[in-house]
Amino acid sequence: MDIQQFHYDNKIVKNFIYATMLWGVVGMLVGLLLAFLFLFPNLTDGISWLSFGRLRPLHTNAVIFAFVGNAIFAGVYYSTQRLLKARMFSDVLSKINFWGWQLIIVAAAITLPLGYTSSKEYAELEWPIDIAIALVWVVFGWNLIGTILKRRQRHLYVAIWFYIATFVTVAVLHIFNSLELPVSGLKSYSVYAGVQDALVQWWYGHNAVAFFLTTPFLGLMYYFVPKAANRPVYSYRLSIVHFWSLIFIYIWAGPHHLLYTALPEWAQNLGVAFSVMLLMPSWGGMINGLLTLRGAWDKVRVDPVLKFMVVAITGYGMATFEGPTLSLKNVNAIAHFTDWIIAHVHVGALAWNGFLTFGMIYWLVPRLFKTKLYSIGLANLHFWIGTLGIIMYALPMYVAGFTQASMWKQFNPDGTLTYGNFLETVTEIMPMYWMRAIGGTLFITGMLIMVYNVIVTIKQGSNVEDELAEAAALERVTNKRTSGEGWHSWLERRPIQLTLLATVAILIGGIIQIVPTIMVKSNIPTIASVKPYTPLELEGRDIYIREGCVGCHSQMIRPFRSEVERYGEYSKAGEYVYDHPFLWGSKRTGPDLHRVGGKYSDNWHFNHMYDPQSTSSGSIMPRYPWLIKNELDKSSTEAKMKAMVSLGVPYSEEDIANAKKAMSAQGTAIEQNLYADPDFTKTYEADKTYAKDNGEPFVEMRNREIVAMIAYLQRLGTDIKVETNQQ
Repeated sequence: MDIQQFHYDNKIVKNFIYATMLWGVVGMLVGLLLAFLFLFPNLTDGISWLSFGRLRPLHTNAVIFAFVGNAIFAGVYYSTQRLLKARMFSDVLSKINFWGWQLIIVAAAITLPLGYTSSKEYAELEWPIDIAIALVWVVFGWNLIGTILKRRQRHLYVAIWFYIATFVTVAVLHIFNSLELPVSGLKSYSVYAGVQDALVQWWYGHNAVAFFLTTPFLGLMYYFVPKAANRPVYSYRLSIVHFWSLIFIYIWAGPHHLLYTALPEWAQNLGVAFSVMLLMPSWGGMINGLLTLRGAWDKVRVDPVLKFMVVAITGYGMATFEGPTLSLKNVNAIAHFTDWIIAHVHVGALAWNGFLTFGMIYWLVPRLFKTKLYSIGLANLHFWIGTLGIIMYALPMYVAGFTQASMWKQFNPDGTLTYGNFLETVTEIMPMYWMRAIGGTLFITGMLIMVYNVIVTIKQGSNVEDELAEAAALERVTNKRTSGEGWHSWLERRPIQLTLLATVAILIGGIIQIVPTIMVKSNIPTIASVKPYTPLELEGRDIYIREGCVGCHSQMIRPFRSEVERYGEYSKAGEYVYDHPFLWGSKRTGPDLHRVGGKYSDNWHFNHMYDPQSTSSGSIMPRYPWLIKNELDKSSTEAKMKAMVSLGVPYSEEDIANAKKAMSAQGTAIEQNLYADPDFTKTYEADKTYAKDNGEPFVEMRNREIVAMIAYLQRLGTDIKVETNQQ
C-alpha cells in the first residue's frame, strides 16, 4: 500500500476564524445599535449613513455573509481536508476565496450606509458587488470540487454532500435573483417586475436561509458534533433520507413568504404544501444530531463545546418546526408583517448559526494551536449569558408579534377599528423592545467573552500552519456497482454524479414555480389605468429605496377586512407591473403605504420627513433632514428611463426627451402647494440651516430630494379607483 505524506492547510482555517470573530462583533454591534434606535429614534439624528433604513441591510448582510459566511468557510476548509485526506486543491484559490470575500464585506460596509442598495432582502448589494460574489463563490466551488477529485478517501462523507449542495444551489440562487440592468456604476434595476420580482426574490430569500444558513451548517453538524462527542453519527440511513428530501423539498417553500399577497394562488398553495412537508426532513436531521450524543450526556454537562452544539441543534429544531407552522395560511395571516417573524428569524440565527459557530470555534482553536482552551469557565459563562440573551431577545418579540396582530385586527361593535391609529400598537410594544435590546446586549457580551478567551488561547499555543498527515493513495476501481454495494454507497464514490443529481433535485422546484410566473403573461393580469411613474416619481422611488424605507413599511394590502378598513382597497397584481424592483416589504414597523397617495397633504409629508414626531406623536421613525437640504440629482434620469424601457416600461422617446421639463413642472406644483400652506412656512422658516447667510435658500424647493419623495408617496395606490356604495 502506497502511504503518502502531505500537509493540511491550517492557515486558511485560522484566517477564516479570525474574520468570523471580527465580523461577528461588528455585525452584532450594528444590530444592537438598531435595537436602540427603536427606543431612541433620534440617537443618530441627522447622520444619513447611520439612519435605521441604511443600517438594517448592513446588519443582515454582516451577520449572514460576514459572520456566518466566514464560519462556513472555516468549517468547510478544516473538515473537507480531513474527510478527504487531502490538502485543499489550490492554496492560491484558498487565498482568493479568503481575501475576495473580505473585500466584498468591506464593499458592503461602505456602500450600504451610503445608500447604494437594490432593496431586495438579503440581496441588497449592487451589481458590481454581485458579480464579485459570483466570482469568489465559483473560486470556492472550484477549490472544493478540485479537492474532492484529488482525494485519498474513496467515499464522500455526509458533510461533503451538504457542502456540494450548498455550492451548487447558492450559485443558482444568487445568479438568477441578481439579474439586473445597470444604469451607472452603483445603480441598477431588477430585470423582474412586481409579482415576478417578489417570487424570484423570496425563492432566493427563503433558500438563502436554506442553503446558506442551513445546509452548510448541517454539514458542519455532521462533522463537528461526532468529533466533539467522540461518537459516530446516529444513523447513516437517516442522513441519506435527510439530505435528499431536504434539498428537494426546501427549494419549493419560498412562496410561503408571500401568502395572501398578489402572488397567484397556485404558487402560494405550492409553497404551503412543501413547507409543511419540510418539517419531516428538518426534524430528521435534528434527531440524527441529538441522538449522536447518546451515551455522551455526562460529557455534555461539563463540556461547553457540546453545550453550544446541543442548544444549536435544538434551536434548529425549534426554528424548523415554527417555519412550517408559519406557512399555514391561518397562522401566516396573524404572524406576517409582525415581530413574531423577527423572533422566528433570530431563534435560528442566534441559536442555530451563532451557537454552532461558537461551539465549532471552541473546538477548533485549541487543536489548530496545539494547546488547551484558556478557560473552560469563561466558555461556560459565555454559554449561559448567550442562552439568556436568546431567551430575552426572542420571548419579548413573540409577545410583541402577538400584540401587534391582535391590535391590528380588533373591531368595535359598530364595525370601526378598535385601534385605528397605527401608533397605538407601537406604544404598546415598547417594553418588549427594551427587553429585546437587553437580550441583544447579553448575547454580544458573550461573544466578546469568547473573543478574549480565544485570543489568550492563541497566545499560549504554537502556530502550526502546515499540519503533517499521511494516508494511502486512492486506488483506481471500477465505476460500476460492486456486488452487494448499495446504490448510495456507489454514488458516494462518484462525486460528479452526486453533484449532478443534487443540481437536478434543486432545479425542479424552482423551474416549476418561477418559469410559469415569468413566461406566462396571463398569470399577471394588467390594469389599463396603471401607468409608469413620472420622471420625478421615479427619482422619488429611488430615494425611497436608498433610505431603506421598505425595511419598515410594506406596500401590500392583503384582502383582510382589518387591512382594507385601515389602509384601503387590497392590492392587485396588475398594479406592480412597472415596479423594478418590487417593494412589498416584510415588516410593518410603520403602516402600509400602498394607498397613502392623496391621503395627506404635501406639507404633511414634508413635516413627517423633517420631524415625524411633529405629525405623529409617539412615532419611532427617525428624522430625514438631509432630504430637505439635498439637491435632487437629475443627471441620470433619462438613463434610468431608458433602462426602464429596456425592461418593458412604456416610456416614449418624447417622455424621455421632456423628462427635465416634466420634473420641473411637477416639482413646481408641489412647491406651490407647500408655500401655500401656512404651517409649512412657519416650520420651514424656523430652521435656518437650509438657507444662505442672507436668508435665501441654497436650492429652490422644487429641486430638492424631499419634493421627489413627496411626488412618489402621493402617487402610491392612485392608479386604480374603487367605487364604494354611499348609504
